[in-house]
Amino acid sequence: MWQKKYGKLCLLVYNVIISKCRLFLIIIEMSTRNTTERGIFMNRYFLKKVLFSLLTLLIVVTLVFFMLRKIPGGPFSREKPLPEATRERLEEAYGLNEPLFKQYLIYMGNLVTGDLGPSFRKPAYSVNELLATGIPQTAKIGGLAVVFIVTLGIPLGVISALKSNSTIDYGVMIIATVGITVPSFVIGSLFILLAQNVDWIPVGGLSTPISYVGPVVALSGYSLAFVTRLTRSSMLEVLRQDYVRTARANGLSEFKVIFKHALKNSLIPVVTYVGPMIAAVMTGSFVVERIFVINGIGKYFTESIGARDYTLVIGVTLFYAIFYIFMVLLVDIAYSYIDPRIRLSK
Repeated sequence: MWQKKYGKLCLLVYNVIISKCRLFLIIIEMSTRNTTERGIFMNRYFLKKVLFSLLTLLIVVTLVFFMLRKIPGGPFSREKPLPEATRERLEEAYGLNEPLFKQYLIYMGNLVTGDLGPSFRKPAYSVNELLATGIPQTAKIGGLAVVFIVTLGIPLGVISALKSNSTIDYGVMIIATVGITVPSFVIGSLFILLAQNVDWIPVGGLSTPISYVGPVVALSGYSLAFVTRLTRSSMLEVLRQDYVRTARANGLSEFKVIFKHALKNSLIPVVTYVGPMIAAVMTGSFVVERIFVINGIGKYFTESIGARDYTLVIGVTLFYAIFYIFMVLLVDIAYSYIDPRIRLSK
């Protein structure tokens, strides 16, 4: 019974928010009528993106909040059950004895102020503090992995396309196929086995510069292979276009044809993939961080799910969602710079 009541109430809240968003867009459009038409399109486009991104985040937080409560067990469940009085005191201290929807309203009120709440399993730390310590660790290996993927994957794809059906092309495609089919945990495990036989390679942690090699390679395997294959296929398609033949017929050097005309247009599908890929890589890998004993948010996330640490699960999920939405928005902006023919529309 309460599910239907809360479901109808949530639906009502969402409808009100959508109507307010539309009203806000109308007001903004009226206030910008004196600007250029292009400016209005840009304003409306980005305002829509921001407003509906906020709505998406609200839906994500709401779904995760209620779904976690439906999972059997709780943050204070143990293999050896706690005394009933102790469990009740803990639930009262964290507000878990309140009605479910009241807990939701309290959490959302704190979230608006930037407070993600306390960690149930790490009472000495808040979720904000755990994220502040975990995100830099994840961002280090994620950032290096992104640089490794882009700086190696795109050139390999271009070379493979220019040397199509050659030994170089076949070699690159074989390696790329292996990279796509072999999971990151297999790459990480093989690296650990190798490191055990080499004294100067650390097995886990990020204590030295060489210790970044294993996590970065394991995290980059699939995406590097995919970017290479995608760049190759896109470049081959562009090289068959009429304007490339025309550029060559006009006497342009092969360097200008490739890097001024062909490469720029061939990067459009690559950018489409790279945006969400950056979000996925920069937010870490649960498996890679567990294998290499890295205290990043991926490790916190897996631990929090097993421990039913509600606030930490929601906090990490919210961070993932915000970063992903931000990267998708950057991809939309990058389109108009890579290809001037692409314009933001209503």
